[in-house]
Amino acid sequence: MTPHYTVGLMGSQDRMRWDHFVQHCEEATFFHRAGWQQVIEEGFGHPTWFMYAANADGIKGILPLAHIKSPLFGNTLSSLPFCVYGGIAATDEQAAQALDIAAQQLAVRLNVDHLEYRHLRSRHSEWLHKKNYATFRKALHSDPEQNMAAIPRKQRAMVRKGIAAGLVATTDATTERFYDCYSRSLHRLGTPTFSRRYFQLLQKVFGDHCELLCVQHRNQAICAVLSFRFRDEILPYYGGGGEQARLMAGNDFMYWEVMRRACSRGCTLFDFGRSKYGSGSFAFKRNWGFTPQPLHYDCRLYRGKQLRDIQPMNPRFQLAIKAWRLLPLPVANLIGPHIVRQLG
Repeated sequence: MTPHYTVGLMGSQDRMRWDHFVQHCEEATFFHRAGWQQVIEEGFGHPTWFMYAANADGIKGILPLAHIKSPLFGNTLSSLPFCVYGGIAATDEQAAQALDIAAQQLAVRLNVDHLEYRHLRSRHSEWLHKKNYATFRKALHSDPEQNMAAIPRKQRAMVRKGIAAGLVATTDATTERFYDCYSRSLHRLGTPTFSRRYFQLLQKVFGDHCELLCVQHRNQAICAVLSFRFRDEILPYYGGGGEQARLMAGNDFMYWEVMRRACSRGCTLFDFGRSKYGSGSFAFKRNWGFTPQPLHYDCRLYRGKQLRDIQPMNPRFQLAIKAWRLLPLPVANLIGPHIVRQLG
């Protein structure tokens, strides 16, 4: 007999059982956590639909969705914007199908350009797929020295260069130094940054699962990273450093410190996040010995005629990127969040 599933929307009374499901569902990721509803609604002002499929035994599947309606970048329903992963996470295929149908019905009601699932593995081979990104995930050894030995020789030398330079890594209680390093790094790349409030909200919502590490040289911050911790995984998600960090191998030292500290606390998987093919960060992660895992985000068109190419490597955006670099940093940090919130 086929189980009967009810598809509902997560309310405040459901958050605890939602996160309990996320913690124990193999398909779920940090980006399925209930807190992302608050982050997306408060941090960006986008409406969300956090759907769950349940039967008499409880929740058997979830699908967090957010709607971004932008005059610049289109009208999309996705799981989940601003996140690497998302999509349907379920322990039962019938529950997954119930959520899939509900999401497609919602996409029709909202009259979106397209519906997007950011799965680690594709669910709909017949849909269109965004193929701009790969993710980098690698098992950690319990012994830090074995993790060091697993880093390819040239990159390992960069880590040791940072150590020899006397760099020091410290955990921060606030986002101040992190934001300074991160926003300067993005400005140098010609990329708009998130608001300072967004990172404060991440810290508020996810608490101890959101970690800030700052690398200093002679008491001066040269680079910093914000990491998420989920089950036995560590995800250094937002990071940046300036010219001094590049000269002193600060970023190499920083990610080694994240790795070293994570394995000492029992983490067994290092998730380096996604990078665009052909980008500098893609090459950096490969140089660390990580094998790229292609991400094929599932997309179904509705009102849209084709998927929009809004990633920075699109030649149409090169002039805008060059112009952005010329803006004074305070101006870029003021304008940037209004652009980023429309991208997802």
